Amino acid sequence: MNPNWRSFLESTEAVFAGDSPEIHSFGDAAGELQAAGRQTVIVPLTHLALIEATGEEAKAFLHSQFTSDVNHLEDGQAQHAGWCSAKGRMQASFVLWHEAGNYRLLLAADLLEATQKRLQMFVLRAKVKLAAQHDHVLLGLAGEHAGEALAEAGLVAPVVPLDIIAGDGCTVLRLDAGRFIIAAPAAAAPGLWQKLTVKARPAGTPAWRWLDVQAAFPLVTLATKEEFVPQMADFEKIGGVSFHKGCYPGQEIVARTQYLGKVKRHLYRLSSGVPLQAGDDLFSPDNLDQASGKVMSAAPAPSGGFAALAVVQSNFAANLHLGSREGPQVQAVAVNPA
Repeated sequence: MNPNWRSFLESTEAVFAGDSPEIHSFGDAAGELQAAGRQTVIVPLTHLALIEATGEEAKAFLHSQFTSDVNHLEDGQAQHAGWCSAKGRMQASFVLWHEAGNYRLLLAADLLEATQKRLQMFVLRAKVKLAAQHDHVLLGLAGEHAGEALAEAGLVAPVVPLDIIAGDGCTVLRLDAGRFIIAAPAAAAPGLWQKLTVKARPAGTPAWRWLDVQAAFPLVTLATKEEFVPQMADFEKIGGVSFHKGCYPGQEIVARTQYLGKVKRHLYRLSSGVPLQAGDDLFSPDNLDQASGKVMSAAPAPSGGFAALAVVQSNFAANLHLGSREGPQVQAVAVNPA
């Protein structure tokens, strides 16, 4: 995390979670969660990071590594993408966008170093350069007046989800119907923050994670690395998998899983009276063989309790417990009902 950006955020009353780059709150965690559901909020996305891929063979390289069709990604557009192991398990998930001939990879910050290092191993003689963008910061903007906030800051809001608009060194990505992500140079970020907070209330990382749960945004983090084939996280349903492109790591297993119809685990929203966190195992008394699910992301809920996204074995979703078969019961609802 850029140290100058951290110092600036601390001067605006951001409370960091210990040594973590994640922001606990701006002094009113409960109020910020309420605001995320009803108002316009701005969140420093310090739990996310960017890798930039440049060079004349960047498109071909990324196409050969990722689950989505990079060859047909137009300039000014974004898409979900996964990077799998040879066993078809996702090592990382990205929002990948094409900007002025180059590519940016948005991923979990706790996977940045390992992902960049391992991707670099496959570059070989390809004319492509991978660089972590430590000189940029990421801001999340959500709510009814997000477009107005962008306009007052001199930025243009893309109309269509997964489109981008770049200008004056900043890039605005429309992540979904109600949310935007801004990538801005670190030097310009304090001034941009001051303009955006005229219309948007500052909020901590938990508020954005709760919005992720509501939007069913499946982010792979260190806690869930290599746990899921893409279809377990319903990744193909958001355009994150192409079944018509050439080979990529794990492609044979991903394709076989799809065409044989053997996916028994899918993405669910959870509600719980006890805290949940990414990587938590879920068990069912009806399944004595193994865990029946794993939490992908979680956050406190504005209405009380906790909310999460989890990959769950569908036939045991009606009877799930946290941590053990005797643990606290959690409620699960399929994101994409069969």
